[in-house]
Amino acid sequence: MPLLDGETYSQYKKELLKEYRLLLRTLGKEHRGQKLAVVRDAFDLAAKAHEGTLRKSGEPYIFHPLAVAQIAVGELGLGATSAACALMHDVVEDTEYTVEDIEQKFGTKIASIIDGLTKISTVFDTVEKDSSIQAENFKKMLLTLGEDLRVILIKLCDRLHNMRTLGTVSEKTRLKIASETLYIYAPLAHRLGLYAVKTEMEDLALKYTEPELYKEISGKIAESKNSRQKYIKEFIEPINIELQKSGLEITEIQGRPKSIYSIAQKMKKQNIPFEEVFDIFAVRIVVNSPYFLEKADCWKVYSIISDKYRSHTNRLRDWLSHPKSNGYEALHTTVLGPMGRWVEVQIRSKRMNDIAERGLAAHWKYKQGNEVSTPQDAAFENWLNLVKETLENKDLSALDLVSEFKFSVLGEEIYIFTPKGDVKNLPIGSTALDFAFAIHSEVGKSTIGAKVNNKLVPINHVVKNGDIVEIITTQKPRVNPDWLHIVITGRAKSKIREHLKAEKSKQSSLGKEIIERKLKNQDQVFNEKNIAILTKYFNMGSAAEFYHAVAMGDIKSEKLRFAEILSNKGVKSEISETKQPENKKKKPVTERKKPATGMIVIGDDFEMDYSLAKCCNPLPGDSIFGFITVGEGVKVHRVNCPNATRLMSQYGYRIIPTLWRTDGYNKPFEAKLSVSGIDDVGIVSRITDIISKDMEVNMKSINIRGKDDGTFEGQLEVFLLNVEHLEQLMEKIKGTHQYIEVKRLDD
Repeated sequence: MPLLDGETYSQYKKELLKEYRLLLRTLGKEHRGQKLAVVRDAFDLAAKAHEGTLRKSGEPYIFHPLAVAQIAVGELGLGATSAACALMHDVVEDTEYTVEDIEQKFGTKIASIIDGLTKISTVFDTVEKDSSIQAENFKKMLLTLGEDLRVILIKLCDRLHNMRTLGTVSEKTRLKIASETLYIYAPLAHRLGLYAVKTEMEDLALKYTEPELYKEISGKIAESKNSRQKYIKEFIEPINIELQKSGLEITEIQGRPKSIYSIAQKMKKQNIPFEEVFDIFAVRIVVNSPYFLEKADCWKVYSIISDKYRSHTNRLRDWLSHPKSNGYEALHTTVLGPMGRWVEVQIRSKRMNDIAERGLAAHWKYKQGNEVSTPQDAAFENWLNLVKETLENKDLSALDLVSEFKFSVLGEEIYIFTPKGDVKNLPIGSTALDFAFAIHSEVGKSTIGAKVNNKLVPINHVVKNGDIVEIITTQKPRVNPDWLHIVITGRAKSKIREHLKAEKSKQSSLGKEIIERKLKNQDQVFNEKNIAILTKYFNMGSAAEFYHAVAMGDIKSEKLRFAEILSNKGVKSEISETKQPENKKKKPVTERKKPATGMIVIGDDFEMDYSLAKCCNPLPGDSIFGFITVGEGVKVHRVNCPNATRLMSQYGYRIIPTLWRTDGYNKPFEAKLSVSGIDDVGIVSRITDIISKDMEVNMKSINIRGKDDGTFEGQLEVFLLNVEHLEQLMEKIKGTHQYIEVKRLDD
């Protein structure tokens, strides 16, 4: 290896051989002979192709594909073909080898997977202007879901290893990769049922986007480990005795802490500290049962638990009868444990548990040699159909396609029932009209209203989990463009656009007939040249638009003076077009180039205009980044801004490192706070005294109102120096009353 001296090279070869042998041991005895030969050949080719190349950490590059293969085999349970593809996943992209070279040596299937992996790598590449995602490559990536899911599974392994080694790259790159992971890859892993991969990705992303919060939660989880284990033991003991008596084969019964990311989300959503998050762990019970007894045995376990502890009737989740769309099956119940604490219990069979942890990869394992149709078959097939429907919408821009895919295909779901008991899965926030299109496109196009739980509602009514919805239709389609603002699912939008396009085409044909007839009546020729003149005269973008405008009556028949228009070659005689003075000419709006300095320091003079984003109102002390806008200079956002993940993942090339000046910079910045609590005499006066007198803070606005239930709520807009100043103000306001809550607001 040319980049290493003799002793180091020897050590490198020794370590490389060790990792390769570990991969072979992980593959196991069933992958001997020809299968093992494929892995060996793939390793030899990858080692040769990447020889002399180092990662950012200084480690020889070949250790990365080896690690990806190890994750694919050891953590997802994939086989020799996947291991070979993981070893070569960067070969075509980074070296002189081509897909044709791979196909010649390894065959069509492996070459196809490598080609898919190469295309995925360009999904988040930057391109010209305002699009950070190449639509066609993104579509090709998604289409591989239907062709060979191993492409996506290996890519997720690749991303997981990149996240595990993220500490060796620059801060800007860390933020971009972590944000991409939260935006697309973690939801994709969740949708494919890869819970362990999804959880680790989210935790690692939080570690790099909000390191202080990650450190706080991980530290407190470690501190509470002993007391948590003691409580879990006390909770499990009486259940375990009964389970042993039942004759059921229990393979696992233990408590597991929730992920750091999920705890962080709960703290933010409920505005509570770690100590007030009571469900930081869940007890999991796994029973080993034959397939035909799984459901019955899970319900037996539930019965034993509910006999010992009082269950929360509203928190029973039956994913045995209706598995999630990613194939997840389980019973979840919440019971009142010792010391009056609510505890979540997850009940699964061994097969269900494997699928819950490894998702699609485990489903394949159980499916081999088993012709019995399982809930996972239908779940994955329905989901793949949803992916294909989303891709059918050719009118979406690249970024819209990503947003549509993330929302409709990767988002959380609710379950809606027809009056006959059929169930449809829809994204949260779906309307009655979305449900109508989920039933059938013809039903959707003819919808005039709906009944939700026997109550008449309009088509824009947002449905909730468990609703029974009956769609009311008319005989003829009633689609109109406003429907695109009512529906949220990709299927509904695609069918509405398809119908509107067909209607427009029909109207254009009618308009064309009208024009042809009128031209004939006015002794004019219907030809391409004359239509081009008329299209230009009426300021239409195309002949089809001109025809459509005539058919819809947007161009009145009295204006169709063809002889006059055509004789003037389309020049509007009634309008004198004057040349715009030189000093009045508008300059085209162009995106400013990224400054050569590559860094903004808030408080210094800077060659590009910058301003603080109103969506998150950053203060000195916040972790921040700059985002280059089109025509508005740089907008400075907090790293944990509600829009940060989307901006950093979709527009990584427009992110610019940004810092606060630290040498006595003393300018006040705007901050927003919400206050709420128990109403009390003089509470507003005490709050304003703290702001104006105690803290000597300038107020922009204050809006506090009492409510009928004896509480109050409101918002404050104030000018503060930094985050520390903000925290001092919040603590002082909290001190005015025992029951008062104060939190920082984002717009």
